[in-house]
Amino acid sequence: MKLVIAVVQDKDSNRLLNALVEKDFRATKLASTGGFLKAGNTTFLIGVEDAKIPHLLEIIKQNCESRDQLVAPVSPLGGSADSYVPYPVEVQVGGATVFVLPVEQFVQY
Repeated sequence: MKLVIAVVQDKDSNRLLNALVEKDFRATKLASTGGFLKAGNTTFLIGVEDAKIPHLLEIIKQNCESRDQLVAPVSPLGGSADSYVPYPVEVQVGGATVFVLPVEQFVQY
């Protein structure tokens, strides 16, 4: 058994959740915030048998697309202004960051 932690952009979270439910994967959905862009993310916690990991990863890949987006930088508060860029920059957002962890024990009451 594995615990899959998937961090996805908020724009992709409902589409991913619907796909997971449709394919009979149970997930816990948590609101989270990214450290780089300070933007909203959604973190999914999914317990799954080892044999279903490839199928789950494919569902995540199909529903969490990366894309380019113009982002207005956050001004440095108390930090160095040397690296501050005062105009919007194009960054890649979306996609998914996925961690697959072993589960020592699983109990459901």
